[in-house]
Parts: sequence; C-alpha cells; structure tokens
Amino acid sequence: MTSETRWWHIRHAPVPDPHGRIYGSTDVPADVSDTDAFRALAAVLPAQAVWVVSSLRRTRQTAEALCAVRPSLADPEAFVVEADLREQDLGEWHGRSRAEVYAEIPERHPFWVAPAISRPPGGESFLDLMARVHPVLQRLGDAHRGRDIVCVTHGGTIRAALALALSSDPETALRFVTDNLGLTRLDLLQTAAGTQWRVASANRVVTPHARHG
Repeated sequence: MTSETRWWHIRHAPVPDPHGRIYGSTDVPADVSDTDAFRALAAVLPAQAVWVVSSLRRTRQTAEALCAVRPSLADPEAFVVEADLREQDLGEWHGRSRAEVYAEIPERHPFWVAPAISRPPGGESFLDLMARVHPVLQRLGDAHRGRDIVCVTHGGTIRAALALALSSDPETALRFVTDNLGLTRLDLLQTAAGTQWRVASANRVVTPHARHG
C-alpha cells in the first residue's frame, strides 16, 4: 500500500528591508500586515495538518498570521519548531548591503548570492544548508506519514526541499524562485519498494483575486 505525505512549504512573509541589506539567518521580524494575502493563502491550506516552523521568528509570525485569519487551521501552541530548517547562514555578509557584497564577488551567482559550493566568511554554503535540511524533512516525513505537513520556512530551505524531491544538483535547485508567501507543494510517496517524490506545484502565489475567481 502507498502512503502519501503532503508537504505544504510556505516562505515567510516579507521582511522590511529599506536599505537592501542581507539578513540570511539573522532573526529579523516579518511584515504580517497584509491580511488579504494571508486570508487567500489560508483558504487553500488543509485542516488538521502538522505545522512546522523554523527557529527564526519570522516563520512563526507568518504561521500565526495564517492561523489568525483561519483559526481552525492549527493551534500556535502546537507548532513544531525545527532549528535546522532556518535560512542559510551567510556569516560576515549579514547586515551588509547586497550591492556592497555583490561588488566583492568576482562572479556573482545569477540567482543567489553565491554558487552552491561557496561559503561566505564565517557562514555556510547552500550545500551545507541542504545537508542539515534533508534529514529533518526525511525524519518528519516518517514521523507524520500519510498526513499533511504545513512547513513555514525560508527561500533557501524550500530550494533545498526541491533539490531533495527532484534528486537534483544544488545549482539546479538555486534556479527556483521562492517568493514571500509562495506555496510549494511536494508529495512524499512511500511504499514497501521505496520512496518517491512528486512535485505538485512550485512557488504558487495565491492572491485574493484568485481566491474568489
């Protein structure tokens, strides 16, 4: 018999960033004032799901805002907090302007700050991020087999999940766009013969108009 575990990956709400600074894995707050956007996204989420957030407050703020507009989704007291699902640690680049950092990189990555194998000074590479995210996804998938898991995390974390689902190399995963409040749906199919992933959608942005249309 096949069991189907449905992952609902959501990137946190926007972070106010008027000066264009790199925040990475620092614990900055999110702007959760767009109630219409939260209502639209909450309307497509499953009831009675397991809710997972990272250890950074912007993910909890986002999850709480979703549950506030649709209280039947989950009790915030029951959120599962997974520190290893936090965003990539960009080390000494944290707090610096993107323009300044980009100017120092000989060949800036077209889709991200740096190539997947490159570690910022005092930080971690995207490969390092994948190495800590993948075991958590596998563990939670086994623990909540056959259920819906709503996972509110970060752009890098979601790209790492896509790399796992597609068995892709890290550079391919960095090509995916992950918008704030974007929804990525991945299905984990488990049988006696093994495990397979299916991509239902990537970076779906649910708008208030789409909710009524």
